[in-house]
Amino acid sequence: MTATAATTSTTSTANRVHGLDALRGGALLLGIVLHSLLPFIADIPWLITDSVTTPAADDGVVVIHLFRMSLFMMLAGYFARLTLHRKGLRAFTVDRLRRIGLPVIAFWPLAVLPIGILAVVGADVRGQELPQAPPSSLNPVLAALDPGHLWFLVVLLQIYVIALAVRAVVRRILGAERATTVAERAGTWLSGPLGVLLTAVPYAVAVLLQGAPVDGGIHKPLSVLPEAEVLAAYASAFAVGYALHARPDALIRMSRGRWVHLAVAVVTSLAVLYVIPTGNLAALAPVAALASAAWCYALTGLCVRYLNAERPAARYLADASYWMYLMHLPLLIAVEIPLADLALPVVVKLLITWLVTFVVLVLSYHVLVRSTWVGAWLNGRRHPWTWPPMTTGNRPRNRLPADGPAQVREP
Repeated sequence: MTATAATTSTTSTANRVHGLDALRGGALLLGIVLHSLLPFIADIPWLITDSVTTPAADDGVVVIHLFRMSLFMMLAGYFARLTLHRKGLRAFTVDRLRRIGLPVIAFWPLAVLPIGILAVVGADVRGQELPQAPPSSLNPVLAALDPGHLWFLVVLLQIYVIALAVRAVVRRILGAERATTVAERAGTWLSGPLGVLLTAVPYAVAVLLQGAPVDGGIHKPLSVLPEAEVLAAYASAFAVGYALHARPDALIRMSRGRWVHLAVAVVTSLAVLYVIPTGNLAALAPVAALASAAWCYALTGLCVRYLNAERPAARYLADASYWMYLMHLPLLIAVEIPLADLALPVVVKLLITWLVTFVVLVLSYHVLVRSTWVGAWLNGRRHPWTWPPMTTGNRPRNRLPADGPAQVREP
């Protein structure tokens, strides 16, 4: 390990880039927004279809789907390397099995199983037939154990296995010090001007591998089995984050190109939506991949640069976002059922859905999770009880300097 990396590894435990907290929480909360838009898209086999649909909902889903999970996996890779260096391999493995693996099993009956029941109830109440999903060739047992919206945890566990195996082989061949040097050089390339293009390549390959675009991006797996295209897209994003952590000033380097990245993200997203025909996979794959990478780089740069003061409400929501995402989908469906046939504008229905869902999820987090053993399980710590929610008593800290090493602690 180089002297700079060693210094960063040591000092990183005492400081924090709060922009990454906001970004991680935002990526999870965007998943709630995405699922809330699906009832307003016509002709898709979703759990509930509203009586009013709009193309704007479809556009919103496509843009969010392009980058959200890639961004989450990139952050997961960043914090994986940080935690490995801080806690060691054994503690890292135990921590990830407890906070990522166990929730898949424990929350499936609570957060996934009720969804099908609610969909049946909703169809019955409205006098409609339940939307039929496309035929599947999966084994019936695997099909019945569909991880639902918890699929990203299953994929993340698969990526951890791959990452730890690759790390072990590389360290065995090169030695720990040379392996660190290689990772730092990769971080240098990825945080530089060509980083977005390098990051986009595996995503484009993944879109081509799956053979058909799904909302312009990568489909979600329907079982717990590994899928090549899913791993190609998200394991590569994880590797990008892992390498970025190896370069001490990678976040600063990325943030310098934030406005260019944002412009590229907007233009390429518009091209995916309105310019490139859906069936033209050869043209869609590279543009969708560039859009995904550009959004990841732009949002990371913007959050690191402008959201790095500690804000109690943002910090609170970052902590709450994991619980909120795990538990949101049954609640969303329950709220949407009585709204589905009302003659209200889509915007009004969305505002009602978001308000009710947000209030219930935040209050349930505050009462049931934050100051209990569940909070210690999911977030790694139990916070003191406070009221009202989203108050911590912490004073804002100074924003990250425009130049200088990024010292980061895991959320």
